[in-house]
Amino acid sequence: MSIPNEALQKVLQEIGQKKAFAEQQLSIVKQQKAVNYRESRMLQLTASEVESLPKDTKVYEGVGKMFVCTPIPDVQKRLVAESEKLKVDVANLDKKEDYLEKTYTNSKNSLEQVLGRAGGA
Repeated sequence: MSIPNEALQKVLQEIGQKKAFAEQQLSIVKQQKAVNYRESRMLQLTASEVESLPKDTKVYEGVGKMFVCTPIPDVQKRLVAESEKLKVDVANLDKKEDYLEKTYTNSKNSLEQVLGRAGGA
């Protein structure tokens, strides 16, 4: 059973578009993960610096164009909260990356399969 040329071209185009989209989204996800890892590392470094400060040290946080004196425990709470949010974001990006990799692989395999049939016919 052979596939008409028009139908074959349409199938190839759809699979090719799906593969290209998955590849593009995969690249975006990897960039987002890199940004999140960098932010996570900055939070870790900041937390370790704040931890090493004496308890009576005045700590200032940037708010817009000004700095506000903030107690060390409040700064530590904020750092922990931001770190937890980043962990959740990275976990979600990992899931999205797995899905996109599977989609890309399936599209690639489908293309090879369709081209193999077309070449063998």
